[in-house]
Amino acid sequence: MICQSSLALQNRMHKMSHISDEIKRITSGLPQGVRLVAISKYHPVGAIEEAYAAGQRVFGESHVQEIQEKVQVLPKDIEWHFIGHLQTNKVKYIAPYISLIHAVDSLKLLQEINKQGAKTGRVIPILLQLHIAQEETKFGFTLEECKQLIEKTNWKTYPNIQISGLMCMATNTEDMNQVRQEFNRVYNFFLELKQTVKDILPAFKELSMGMSNDYTIALEEGSTLIRVGSKIFGERDYSKH
Repeated sequence: MICQSSLALQNRMHKMSHISDEIKRITSGLPQGVRLVAISKYHPVGAIEEAYAAGQRVFGESHVQEIQEKVQVLPKDIEWHFIGHLQTNKVKYIAPYISLIHAVDSLKLLQEINKQGAKTGRVIPILLQLHIAQEETKFGFTLEECKQLIEKTNWKTYPNIQISGLMCMATNTEDMNQVRQEFNRVYNFFLELKQTVKDILPAFKELSMGMSNDYTIALEEGSTLIRVGSKIFGERDYSKH
């Protein structure tokens, strides 16, 4: 009869193998220049350590307190991305170390990131979030709002932020044709903006789109950053948060 501790060890070994296998499977299929952001929110430090052991170095979190705790105990060469809706009053906590903020959805937030970047002596890379999905719950600029912001802002007045590109979330639907159309629309908009801002925003090169259920389509439609969580780590335990 197998004891409970042996079963627990077997389950842990199986999960470790799954995490490692998924990291390697996903990254081996990425086009050149495309990176995987492993979405580790709500997953324990141990799961991140297993992904790290498999070679993963870029992780995404969406809660400030959780990322603060993880940063303290995990390897210092991890590149932390903030992928959730960020409140302006929380920017100061992640400004000293965050590698990329994916979801800048207002001028107010952009201004606060610049302010906190100045305080910490950093230039903080950010992505502008587009609201492309047919859902009111998603945050972000419309395409026209984003274009206006890019063209009418004097970026020299924001020396402590680096506009690195765009981010979007597709509609949560089983209609993959709709998802593809949304990603394609964003990609074409991204190319248009990239051409417009190449002289004033030379770092404008990233397009973050695609999650566990649609990242393969996002890759086909030009994404440079895919945000994959449950496919790597399994379902999250929300009861602990």
